[in-house]
Amino acid sequence: MDSSVISPSDDEFEDLQSCRFDGRYSLSADVSESESSNSSAGTFSPSDLNLNLECLPPPPIMLPVVGGRHVTIPAEKSDWDKPEWHELSEAELMKERFAKLLLGEDMSGEGKGVSTALAITNSITNLAAGVFGELWKLEPLAPEKMSMWHREMEWLLCVSDSIVELVPSVQEFPGSGSFEIMVTQQRSDLYVNLPALKKLDAMLITILDGFHDTEFYYVDRGILVADEDSCSPSSHRPFEEKWWLPFPKVPANGLSEETRKRLQHCKECTHQIFKAAVAINSSVLSEMEVPQVYLENLPKSEKACLGETLYRCITSDQYSPDYLLDYLDLSSEYTTLEIANRIENAVHFWRLKCQNVKLKNTKMGSFWGSAAKGRAGDIEKSKLFAHRAETLLKSLKLHFPELQQTTLDMSKIQHNKDVGQSILESYSRVLESLAFYIMARIDDLLYVDDATKQRLMAESMAFPNRRGFTRTNSDKIFRSSSLTGSPFSSSVNSEGKEIKPLSKPAGITEI
Repeated sequence: MDSSVISPSDDEFEDLQSCRFDGRYSLSADVSESESSNSSAGTFSPSDLNLNLECLPPPPIMLPVVGGRHVTIPAEKSDWDKPEWHELSEAELMKERFAKLLLGEDMSGEGKGVSTALAITNSITNLAAGVFGELWKLEPLAPEKMSMWHREMEWLLCVSDSIVELVPSVQEFPGSGSFEIMVTQQRSDLYVNLPALKKLDAMLITILDGFHDTEFYYVDRGILVADEDSCSPSSHRPFEEKWWLPFPKVPANGLSEETRKRLQHCKECTHQIFKAAVAINSSVLSEMEVPQVYLENLPKSEKACLGETLYRCITSDQYSPDYLLDYLDLSSEYTTLEIANRIENAVHFWRLKCQNVKLKNTKMGSFWGSAAKGRAGDIEKSKLFAHRAETLLKSLKLHFPELQQTTLDMSKIQHNKDVGQSILESYSRVLESLAFYIMARIDDLLYVDDATKQRLMAESMAFPNRRGFTRTNSDKIFRSSSLTGSPFSSSVNSEGKEIKPLSKPAGITEI
C-alpha cells in the first residue's frame, strides 16, 4: 500500500463509532472524513473542501436497517417506464375479481367460501346491480358504467372458454388423405346460448342509447311536490307507490305521434328480448340437477304439499287445468307464487315416490309378485298426478310470465356446481331484469302521456261549443274514466327500491 495514503488509527475509528451511535454523527462529517482518507498526503484549504462538496451529488438518505436485511433504494424510473394510472387500476381490479372467484368470496382465506359456480353467479348479479340498479330514466348509460359493464363481463365470461368438449372433425393432410380426429370445442349449451345472450345484451344497450334528445324529461320528486298544483293529480297518483323514481314530464300537448310510435316499437322489441332471455333462463334451470337438500325437505304427503283443495282438484277424475286456474285465487303475486311452490313440491314428491316404489320392487324380486303388481298401480297413479301437476305449473307460468323464481329455482342456483350453467343462468337473468326495467319505464312514460292528453280533452270539453252549450259534467266524466292499464303496481321493498318479479335467489350476495 502507498505510504502517502492516510488511514485512521484504531482509536480514531472507535471514537468515530461512539460519536455515530451517540447521535452526534452527521452526513457532512462522514463525507469530509472519507474525502480526507482517500486523498493523497498534503494540505488543502477549506475552500477546496467546500468546492468538492458542491461538486458532489447530494447523498442519498439511508433508511435504518430493520431485521438484519439490507435496505436498497430502487432507481428512479423514467416516464416511459411508468404505467398509466387507469391501466394499473384495471389490472389490480382484475386481480381482485379473480381472487374472489378462486377463494369463493372468502377473502379471509379460512376456506369458508362458496363454490366457484355460485361465486360467478354472485359476481354477475352484483355487477348488473351496480350498473343497472338505478335505471330510473330512459337515457343512455353513463360512459363509465358502460365501460365497467363490458370490461368486467368480458373477464367473467372468459371462464367459459375453458369449458370444452371433444367433437369429431376431419383434418386434411397433404399427400396422406383426410383423417377424422377429435378436437376441442366449447360445450354445446355455451356454444349456442352464449352468443345469443351477447346479442341480446347489445340490443338492450342500443335501445338505451337511442333515448337522447327526447321530447320528454324527468324531474326530481321535490320539484314535483312544489309544482303539483299545476299538474294533473290523476297522473301523480300511481307514482305514490314508487316515490323514489323521478317523475316523467311530457310537453303540454303530449308526445308527438312519431315519438309515441318509436316508444311503442322499443317496447315491442324489448318484450321480444325479454321473452328470449326468459326462455334461455328456463331452459338452463330445467337442466340443473335437483339438489338433494330440496328433496329431503319435501313434505311427507301429497296433501301436505298441495293442501286439501288443490289436492282434490288435481286428483279428481274431471281434471281440467284451465278450469282449475280460473278457480284458484291468483289475485296477488304472493298467493300465485305460493301456489306455484306447492305444485312444484307435489311434482317432485310424486316422482320421488315412483323411484322409491321401483327400488323396493327391485329388491323384493319375484317372491312378492302380487305385492309388486299392486305397487305398479300406485306408480301409474303417481306418474299421472305428477304429469297433471307439471302441466298445471306450465300453464300457470304461461299466464304469469313475470312470476318470481320458485323455491326450487333458488335452491338449484344456490347448490349448482356447474360453472357453465351458472354463467348462462345469471347472464340471462340479469338481461331479463334489464328488459323488464326498460319496459316498465316506457309504460310509465306512456301512462303520463295518456293522462296528459285526457286532461287536455276534458278541458276542451268544458268550454262552450259552437251552439253555446257547456259540458258541466266534464270533470266528472274525466275522473270516472280511470286508466285501468296502469303499469304502476310493482312491489316495493323496505328500502324503497323496485323489486322485479324475477329477483335474485336466496343465498346470493347483494351489494
